[in-house]
Amino acid sequence: MNVDETALPGIGLRHDFSTRAGRRIGVVSHHSGRRDLVVYDATDPDSCAESIALTAEEGDVLSELLGAPHIVEKLADLSRAFAGLVGEQITILPGSPYDGRRLGDTQARTRTSASIVAVVRDRQVLASPRPDFRFQAEDVVVVVGTPENTAAVGELLRSG
Repeated sequence: MNVDETALPGIGLRHDFSTRAGRRIGVVSHHSGRRDLVVYDATDPDSCAESIALTAEEGDVLSELLGAPHIVEKLADLSRAFAGLVGEQITILPGSPYDGRRLGDTQARTRTSASIVAVVRDRQVLASPRPDFRFQAEDVVVVVGTPENTAAVGELLRSG
């Protein structure tokens, strides 16, 4: 089954799919934890016919009813596939050699084999920053790699 994922800046993510009968349904996952169950119009799949706001708890209950144990099993398989990888959050401190400098200047991927996958600035997630992205003090850099690789990025961002 094909699930479409759409980033909704400032809101969260939307996941949509079509049922075998041709109906389009989806879930909007808000940064706040709220979920919206969305059912699209049968005659216009781009138009929402019904949207039901769910609290995080209600979303969990619905997930259980729809087969969360199967999803958890798949996630466990995925976790095994990525065993050994960690995600770290590293804050750019005032006075860091990279405060005001570009991501590309770090050569982090080449020097450490870890990947900088996002930067959080002023509570906004900036996913997949480009090499010309400029760091600022208090940015939180999200790094994925082995524990050793991510530690090396932390050292690099602190000391150059």
